[in-house]
Amino acid sequence: MKRGILILVITAVMLSLTYAGPKKIVLTSNGKSDYTIVISPKADRYDSLAALEFKKYIGEISGVELSIVSQSAGLKAKEIFFERHNIDKGIYPLEKIAEDGFAIKTIGNKIYFIGGGGRGTLNAVYTFLENYLGCRMYSVSALVIPKKQNIVLPSINIAENPVFTDRDLYYKDSFIREFSLWHKLTSDPESKKMWGLFVHTANILVPSSKYFKEHPEYYSMLNGIRVPDGQLCLSNPEVLKIAIEELRRRIKENPEATVWSVSQNDNFSNCRCPECSKIDSIEGSPSGSLLRFVNQVAKEFPDKIISTLAYQYTRKAPKNIKPEKNVSIVLCSIECNRSKPLETDPSSAGFIKDFKDWCKISNNIMIWDYVVQYSNQVSPFPNFHVLQPNIQLFAKYGVKMLFEEGAGNDAGAEFGELRNYILAKLMWNPNINVNAVMNDFLNGYYGKGGKYIRQYIDMMTNALVKSNADLLIYGNPVAEMKSYLSKELMAKYNVLFDKAEKAVKDNPEFLKRVIVARLPLKYAALEQAKVIGEGENGLVIKDSNGGYTANPKIINLLDQFLTESRYSGKLIIREAGINADKYAEVYKELLSKSLKNPLGLNKPVQFITEPSKKYPANGKATLTDGLRGLTDYNFNWLGYEAEDMDAVVDLKILSPVKKVSIDFLQDINAWIFLPQQVEISVSEDGKEFKSIALLKNTEPENKEGAFIKTFSAEMKNTNARYIKVKALNMKTCPKWHKGYPGKAWIFTDEIVVE
Repeated sequence: MKRGILILVITAVMLSLTYAGPKKIVLTSNGKSDYTIVISPKADRYDSLAALEFKKYIGEISGVELSIVSQSAGLKAKEIFFERHNIDKGIYPLEKIAEDGFAIKTIGNKIYFIGGGGRGTLNAVYTFLENYLGCRMYSVSALVIPKKQNIVLPSINIAENPVFTDRDLYYKDSFIREFSLWHKLTSDPESKKMWGLFVHTANILVPSSKYFKEHPEYYSMLNGIRVPDGQLCLSNPEVLKIAIEELRRRIKENPEATVWSVSQNDNFSNCRCPECSKIDSIEGSPSGSLLRFVNQVAKEFPDKIISTLAYQYTRKAPKNIKPEKNVSIVLCSIECNRSKPLETDPSSAGFIKDFKDWCKISNNIMIWDYVVQYSNQVSPFPNFHVLQPNIQLFAKYGVKMLFEEGAGNDAGAEFGELRNYILAKLMWNPNINVNAVMNDFLNGYYGKGGKYIRQYIDMMTNALVKSNADLLIYGNPVAEMKSYLSKELMAKYNVLFDKAEKAVKDNPEFLKRVIVARLPLKYAALEQAKVIGEGENGLVIKDSNGGYTANPKIINLLDQFLTESRYSGKLIIREAGINADKYAEVYKELLSKSLKNPLGLNKPVQFITEPSKKYPANGKATLTDGLRGLTDYNFNWLGYEAEDMDAVVDLKILSPVKKVSIDFLQDINAWIFLPQQVEISVSEDGKEFKSIALLKNTEPENKEGAFIKTFSAEMKNTNARYIKVKALNMKTCPKWHKGYPGKAWIFTDEIVVE
């Protein structure tokens, strides 16, 4: 993380020098070359790798095999130098090149690739290949190497320094060394070796499984009770000792690692004991007790960088405590809206204030930014217009380290290759011409279909901006049906993709890429069909008998989606979630269950207790619209937070009732529990209700994973017009749960009356 040389620039710079070389240099001609590659006897591995890469690609382009020597042949020789040790100051002022920075200069018949340290010479080669020879690495599987026997170069006199010392991208291609080196990233496995521990390490350093039973005082106090799955009690001196000793042990095992994270677990359960609360009160933020603790650890390891998080409840900077010199702050923007640049978005004002406050007390800040929709990674997410202004903001305030969290190793994320490519360019130089870079990628990666995909991106972005809607990383395509994913716009988008596919129909590789780029539209249509229910674009259509049948259009779309998803590898629908095969399986299960509510379908509902506005689903219609929720709590589930669910269905007429069923969801990781009991009552007049069944929950409250349980009651000789269902919420998360003493949820979706 700490790279050793202070970056002297706020933008990647182009430096002018005094000497101009010849108008052109003939590097190769008719498959031959008079040039020799020279590397210094003192060359490091990146100088040597730079020379080898240059030789390899010149060979692939022209067929010429250049030789490599370690000694210059003299002033008149045609030579290409790769070094930074023996460069005469008259050739280039080395003090102007930062680590990872470089200069490329021609003088007479000589070409100099000069690195300022780190990977500088190698960075120079990849810039040369792109700028002067037209090479591109759009992705690991899309490398463009033009073929030409004659390579003629203009006079060259350029230099570039990186804005960010650490340029870390979380996409699968960026983890691959070939791509990471080409794009000047620090995302490859070798760079990652500098991290001894990454984030969320509290339970690694002081594991509750080891200490909680004997020492509950080491862990968070919430409402007077110590809990094992929250955070550490950071004011406890024994916790500090254990954390330091554990870190010392790990550093001894991995002495080469330079950065060690001492950071909070991924939850909101910070300790509220009197001593921790006192510190946080004085500092105006829970970051107070955290930073105090981290500073104490950092003093024990002055030769290491101790990293910690400013994340969620610790995002606000403390009033008085300042980080030690070897403490790095990782500031996260997880809550922010992505439809507008952070600096101009009123809803992001809190983040901007926290960001500026941290910048006042530390010059060792890493920004952890987010660029995909994690809850629906395949869904359209038009955030391209904010990528550059947000990165420029971070650069303006002197941030040195930047981590852009994409879709990681998950395949098939919407425009994953395009985002990865653009972000890599921006992390090197925030002031690039993004439009030109995007067009270059689209035309190179999608061929003649690229111009239509550009129109699609622009149309969707404009629709989002015009709607003034938010764009959240935990959103979904259903929520956007009134903005950039409306029925009318979806039709226009599909027309553009029809044109794109037609334009590349004779090129199988381009066609496959266009089809993959279209998958997010098909996914959005499939998700929207769940909410539409009955109709042309819904799950079901009316049959000739007046009943309902699965919509053939949706079945066909699902089959297309599943088949075409394999072009992108093992497509992952959502972060750490299901793949395309499982998605199709669950979707077909939904089709088989939908609109099967013989007496209750579309009947009016009265709420006795109102559901939470946080999870309103389709309002009252949710309980009788025939649409069934799946194990994703974001779709078609009514949520009740610390409230009982109590509702009445009006069948409109007195009817014989044989069975009443209702589904509930449990997902303890999201603080959603099954009701403790469900009572079903019936009435003929809506005033006097008779209890028919009191159903106790028999599933363990600590059962892991998301699952659905149906509570049902059968009855004989029962006539009723009104059906009442009341479900008892436990109100507060159990003491063993990480959410204790937070509010517990119950989620329900459909009252089925037969």
